[in-house]
Amino acid sequence: MEPQEPPSTNPPGWYPDGTGRTRWWDGQQWGQAAPLVPTAPAQPPASGTDPRTMAMLCHLLAIFTGFLGPLIIYLINGDKDPFVRHHAAESLNFQITVTIACVVSVVLILVLVGLLLLPIIWVGALVLEIIGAIRANKGEWWRYPINIRMVPGAVG
Repeated sequence: MEPQEPPSTNPPGWYPDGTGRTRWWDGQQWGQAAPLVPTAPAQPPASGTDPRTMAMLCHLLAIFTGFLGPLIIYLINGDKDPFVRHHAAESLNFQITVTIACVVSVVLILVLVGLLLLPIIWVGALVLEIIGAIRANKGEWWRYPINIRMVPGAVG
């Protein structure tokens, strides 16, 4: 496809040629294309300042640290951003709920029901924590479907 010529009133110079490239216009015809200048990538926010990242970490850290990860984020960043506070409170409440369910399941091992219940709790918690991390990373105000809400701060 031949680039379209700009109106003849344009003086010589660099112009978009209609194909998305910048080319030299000498007044009568197109010249050589401008070299592509790489643009600097956008600077990511300083570590720990992005609310979506901190909210996602609340859920991911819960997989490995239990209630300690969400508790630390709740205490450090909870007052700075309502989105982080919501997800930290939700994750912390969910970890407390899972801990209570695991204790009940361990007690029920005496009657063999706990042997079935403990893996179900573990897998269900893992799935819900991953869903929470994905939703927080998307910027959604997500709540766990099964949760005893003891720690304040969750919206909704």
